[in-house]
Amino acid sequence: MLFLVATPIGHLQDITLRALETLKEVDIVASEDTRKTGLLLHHFGIKKPQISYHEHNEQKASARIIEMLNEGKSVALVTNAGTPGISDPGYRLVRAVIEAGLEFTLIPGPTAVIMALVLSGLAVHSFTFRGFPPKKSGPRKRFFNIDRLSPHTLLFYESPYRVAASLKDALEVYGDRDCVLANDLTKKFEAVTRGTISSLIEYAAKTNLKGEFIIAIAGVSKGSALAEDEADEIEEGEDA
Repeated sequence: MLFLVATPIGHLQDITLRALETLKEVDIVASEDTRKTGLLLHHFGIKKPQISYHEHNEQKASARIIEMLNEGKSVALVTNAGTPGISDPGYRLVRAVIEAGLEFTLIPGPTAVIMALVLSGLAVHSFTFRGFPPKKSGPRKRFFNIDRLSPHTLLFYESPYRVAASLKDALEVYGDRDCVLANDLTKKFEAVTRGTISSLIEYAAKTNLKGEFIIAIAGVSKGSALAEDEADEIEEGEDA
């Protein structure tokens, strides 16, 4: 059986007892980075053989894991941090396991996007996670524009090197909404910075940004100018 095992996003004590038990019992650990997983296993006194499973070898490694599962072996998939498949390798393997008619399950645990959402102070009852935006401005604006009228809280992962650029494009597309930057969650220098998109652009300009970032942006409110303008455009289109 395949076990997708969520691992800490920073603080090692966030690993669950069930995750530790699973890692101790499986035959093989498939790792996005065998060195990082090796450190995690060593920290908890677990000795297991590892194979590499990452975005550059997913197809080949998935086939190998399917063979192992068919042989009756148990495999745990571990990514560098958080839940496998959430902006991390895992989706292709899940599809391959389903197509092969084999069993798999998730050992739940830390997910940075959920922690950032709760800490943001923005609406949590409905949200949209969009992963990493494109690296270039043009495609990124088009990517943002898909959710321009969404009432849901929007969440994105972003590199510290592109936070400022992404915020500038977001300001152009969404207008100056409430926004939150969360980084290094569960780690020593965990930070959650709240403001508007424009104020966080200023913050990013004068701050040496480090670590992994989640950008949270408020959804468009029902009575906002943006929503009303869009309604007017629709009405004009219907009249025409």
